[in-house]
Amino acid sequence: MRVRIGVADTAREVELEVDDAAAFIEMLETAHSNGDAFVWVDAVDGKRVGIPLSRLGFVEIESAHKVSVGFRS
Repeated sequence: MRVRIGVADTAREVELEVDDAAAFIEMLETAHSNGDAFVWVDAVDGKRVGIPLSRLGFVEIESAHKVSVGFRS
């Protein structure tokens, strides 16, 4: 699953591939309810990204990455 995360007051978005969207959502919600400052995410490709929960702008989860090739009419 592809996850895009927007951080407030930052033009850059974080894009990650995660195995389990439900586990990712639960991790974010648990960290938020615990009052954690950061949530650390381990991506499928080996990246480890720290996201400040107080600056979280949005989270978008895409079930399958769609690549469009060719011409459309």
